[in-house]
Amino acid sequence: MTFLGISGMQYSGQDLAGARILLAEDSNVFTSMIGKRLKELFGIEVEICRNFEDLQLAYDRSTDPITLAISNINLPGAENGEALEYLIDLSVPVIVFTGTFHEDTREKLLKQDVVDYILKDNVFAVEMLAESVCRFLTNHQHHVLIVDDSPTARALLTSRLKRYNFRVSTADSGAKALDLLKKNADIGLVVTDYNMPDIDGFELTRRIRSVRGSHELRVIGVSSSDNRLLSARFLKAGGNDFMLRPFIDEEFYCRVNQNLDTLIQIRSMRAASASAGQAQKSVA
Repeated sequence: MTFLGISGMQYSGQDLAGARILLAEDSNVFTSMIGKRLKELFGIEVEICRNFEDLQLAYDRSTDPITLAISNINLPGAENGEALEYLIDLSVPVIVFTGTFHEDTREKLLKQDVVDYILKDNVFAVEMLAESVCRFLTNHQHHVLIVDDSPTARALLTSRLKRYNFRVSTADSGAKALDLLKKNADIGLVVTDYNMPDIDGFELTRRIRSVRGSHELRVIGVSSSDNRLLSARFLKAGGNDFMLRPFIDEEFYCRVNQNLDTLIQIRSMRAASASAGQAQKSVA
């Protein structure tokens, strides 16, 4: 198990070499650093596009789907963001790698549903980019359940999580959530609203904890209430985290990642402990 980036993400070494990744970047320094790092870590050979024409040709010359694009906002021949718009129009998932950034830029990127954005303004930029790439390529291994009686809230969270490549199931009530959990043992994270008509978020969390511990499944409670004590009540009911609406996208994704990273680390330690126990029995 290898640690990546600065967040403590674990990468188990699964084969990612089959991913087709385009790198739309005109800086020789960054293309070299990114290409070398993704090759070292994951065995991925990136396709480098140094201008807008290269990007268009890369898409046109192959029928193989593009798994992910890493793109600068401003590219030669597309100085006003046309390259990013081109990729999004083609429904290609994009991680933006840019040195040009301010609040208006952030709002525009989030509205365009980019997977992530990484700033070039620090020495960890390439490592953070590699981690973001790895998360996108491996997030499909995680099954997340969203529980909320509001169709709008469910749709919003589903859109956000699918943007990051998670597998997502939804339930509009606590009872349906419990049924889905029985049928889907691979669900590793539940994001549940507090205020629901049949079973509220606290009671749902208690019932989940009666059959599945935090080493098996993580629970994040959410609410639009202004009651600051809700977080304490969720944690005391067995929840692992709590967030108030409206969410900040970056914080939401960070909390999801932190909980799933913790789950992976717990599972790894339990597996290692079980393996060590078997080894000792064999010696005995």
